[in-house]
Amino acid sequence: MNAAPTAAGHGLLACAVCRLVSRAPQSGDAHCPRCGAALHARKPASLARTWAFLIAAMILYVPANVLPIMDTSSLFGTQRDTILSGVVFLWTSGSFILAALVFFASVVVPLAKMIVLAILAGSVQMRSVKHRRIRTRLYRMIEFVGRWSMLDIYVVTILVALVQVSTFASIHAGPGAAAFGGVVVLTMFAAASFDPRLIWDTQGEES
Repeated sequence: MNAAPTAAGHGLLACAVCRLVSRAPQSGDAHCPRCGAALHARKPASLARTWAFLIAAMILYVPANVLPIMDTSSLFGTQRDTILSGVVFLWTSGSFILAALVFFASVVVPLAKMIVLAILAGSVQMRSVKHRRIRTRLYRMIEFVGRWSMLDIYVVTILVALVQVSTFASIHAGPGAAAFGGVVVLTMFAAASFDPRLIWDTQGEES
């Protein structure tokens, strides 16, 4: 099957700011004739930046789940909870929906995003020609899930407010909260740095 024509193959560049498609100049740097933004056929250093953000997120993922995410002080003493211990507490106390929501948003989603991004970046780096449509759908899924990356922050905030009102406890963020926030931000940067058009740059090669 013949490869489909591409804009890059015809010397056309799309502006990442205003989306105007214009022809690349013969020499020199390209700029959008409408908004003046720099034009690139692909995101500069896309794979390098994606791997850098992704590896940093993987490193922070361990302390985010091991270190306490919040310290609770009350008349009955002090308690330090990690994400998983908080999920277990919510589950054993009967808050099954809230426990499942925190587990999904805090543990499953970041891990799944890192695995999928690693697969996408690795397949592009190895110039894989297999399952390009599936990989494109995976990237779209990552973009969609990224909109809900901060969902668990709101859940924890509501939980903190409920605990403080009901038991007059004092709750402070632990080191795990900072690590987890870093994981969320770094995975968002990794997804934004990855250029999905790189998946299709091998469409003219034999599988």
